[in-house]
Amino acid sequence: MIRIEKLHKSYPIGKESIHVLKGIDLHIKEGEFVSIMGSSGSGKSTLLNIVGLLDIHDEGNYYLNGELIKDMNEKKAAILRNKFLGFVFQSFNLISYKTALENVALPLYYKGVNRKDRLEIAMEYLEKVGLKEWANHLPNELSGGQKQRVAIARALVTKPKVVLADEPTGALDSTTTDSVMDLLKDINNEGMTVFVITHEEEVAAQTKRIVRLKDGIIVSDELTKNAKQASHV
Repeated sequence: MIRIEKLHKSYPIGKESIHVLKGIDLHIKEGEFVSIMGSSGSGKSTLLNIVGLLDIHDEGNYYLNGELIKDMNEKKAAILRNKFLGFVFQSFNLISYKTALENVALPLYYKGVNRKDRLEIAMEYLEKVGLKEWANHLPNELSGGQKQRVAIARALVTKPKVVLADEPTGALDSTTTDSVMDLLKDINNEGMTVFVITHEEEVAAQTKRIVRLKDGIIVSDELTKNAKQASHV
């Protein structure tokens, strides 16, 4: 599903440049549940932005669902994002003046789905994350955990192949973190590829594979107990 070969990325800083990703190789198969860990400055957010078609790499190859991502204009990138990717952010990124239902329905608007159908589909996904009764509430009337559930429903509503979650539990307490991770596990168990950026060991341990980045290179890549237990079932 995601194949990265010898990936490099640098950013200019004044007259100098900072080499953020230094020849990364990474292969994530369809249906995997992977966490990318690393301290601030390790390159994990840059990697997520490249995988999410929000940024471009300098050297190397990136394949998404078998397609080489290269010299792509924003229109083509937006089409691929809409088709394959769902995003969940630490800050939720909900539109404050739209209800939970309208926020979830928004990606379907960009896909050209008519209003009646998109609201019906959005309600199904709100029900899936346990928030049907909160459909007509604005984001400021929701708790942090509820906002993240709305964000997850919004990420899922277009039926993406991959969910990219950038520090999805960073703004949540431990109990709410567990409920959000349970939801991501459920999504993964249904066959969706889930790619989580986190700095929290407890969160990474709930995924099935942990890739650790340090100074722009992968220093370890291992299966967790969850994956090993699943393979024995």
